[in-house]
Amino acid sequence: MLSPHEIAALMLLDSADGNLELDPADLESLVHRQLVQLERPTHDRSQVRLTNHGRKYLATVAKRR
Repeated sequence: MLSPHEIAALMLLDSADGNLELDPADLESLVHRQLVQLERPTHDRSQVRLTNHGRKYLATVAKRR
């Protein structure tokens, strides 16, 4: 089960370009659950992207509203 902060972070990532300042604990949890993945396009910056599993999770949450 995700916390409200983790769900909010997932929703923000879905609506943004992936370059947000997120709580590191939330981000770590989302990566661990394979809902997002970290990509490192350059040495000093990484991007966060939703995985297919993350998109399916959000679709399920949206249906339950």
